[in-house]
Amino acid sequence: MKFELTILGAGSAVPTARRNSSAQVLNIQERYFLIDCAEATQHQLRRFHIPYNKIGHIFISHLHGDHFFGLIGLLSSLALQGRKGEVHVYADRRLQEIIEFQLKVMNSRLGFALVFHHLSREEEVVYEDKAVTVTSFPLSHRYDAPVCGFLFRERERERTIRKDMALAWDVPVAFMQHLKKGADFVTPEGQVIANDRLTIAAPPSRSYAYMTDTLFRERFAAYVKGVDLLYHEATYDRTLEQLAKETYHSTAEQAARMALLAGAKKLLLGHFSARYPDPSCMLPEARAIFPDTFVCTDGDVFDIPALKRKEG
Repeated sequence: MKFELTILGAGSAVPTARRNSSAQVLNIQERYFLIDCAEATQHQLRRFHIPYNKIGHIFISHLHGDHFFGLIGLLSSLALQGRKGEVHVYADRRLQEIIEFQLKVMNSRLGFALVFHHLSREEEVVYEDKAVTVTSFPLSHRYDAPVCGFLFRERERERTIRKDMALAWDVPVAFMQHLKKGADFVTPEGQVIANDRLTIAAPPSRSYAYMTDTLFRERFAAYVKGVDLLYHEATYDRTLEQLAKETYHSTAEQAARMALLAGAKKLLLGHFSARYPDPSCMLPEARAIFPDTFVCTDGDVFDIPALKRKEG
């Protein structure tokens, strides 16, 4: 089952010939989530062969243009292609006003339901289904553009019953669902049979966190504790730490510190200033703190493979 991230844009406010501005697609078990939607995102979706008609949920971190200017174009293209299914947008409440105004000025109707979910400045679950939960959490950027990060996490799956053992201990069919949820079995004679003798543990759930356009604050690590894959903005290198502070951004070194504090397994750097033709120059400062760090390039795909179930 897939848990796959595609980078559509690793740049920041000003796109370059090599980098589009912020956008990503996360595929979790064939559920496609769009994270930010900069100008020309729909071009990137086509370029990297993403079936954007399957995107039903769009998460916008904040209302700076390099994170949402591509949204009206994408919605318009979906309408032109005859989309009927709902599109859900999770964003600052002002984005609803912007999109509705744009549609009004253009005298356009989408032909599908556009459902807005307004993000708060609190940590909260904003989307969930039987396989995935998405949590938003506040970060620290300019006062005129409050920013949210997002944590995508698979739900824990049920344990698998070992049929041979269940049969050997004559476990009733009616009790099987309790076994899947981790309950021990007690025989009619009162003997307790530990659950791990009767079932196989599910593989661990996978997770991805998106943290963009933010000052470095140690307390933010609590929101993404133990995450498998962390994307953190690295607009500048450490020589421009003062500029990062003045513009409410982070350096590559600070991104690495966040990954270390959070106990992340892998770190992705992105949201690079246009002043860096090749942002790989940031890798040494980040890897000195957090070795498992990678620089994002448009079109990169990062996969978190599903581990096999383990007995016991």
